[in-house]
Amino acid sequence: QVHLVESGGGLVQAGGSLRLSCAVSKSVTSINIMGWYHQASGSEREPLATIITDGTTFVADSVKGRFTISRDNTKNMLYLQMNNLKPEDAGTYYCNAKILLPTRGDYWGQGTQVTVSS
Repeated sequence: QVHLVESGGGLVQAGGSLRLSCAVSKSVTSINIMGWYHQASGSEREPLATIITDGTTFVADSVKGRFTISRDNTKNMLYLQMNNLKPEDAGTYYCNAKILLPTRGDYWGQGTQVTVSS
């Protein structure tokens, strides 16, 4: 079982920045895949960025150059740095953890809300 708690959302003007945090209940380096997802109002949840066990990161083309995923192995924290925010970035952001072995598990946080004013 992995517990995830997001924080850092809020109201920001377009062009501004936010850093989202996700507190993880176990070692982040032991989790096969961690990521951030975005769900706009009325839309499906979509992956934004992931980081795998060895630290390799992947960022969706839609946010590449603006969003950066990182982790702090000593604090068991996952972060999403969001720069140059746009109104379409508004929505709920979720932290996700996927464990593949020995038993598959897919865990979600409760989400943190981001509002971007134009």
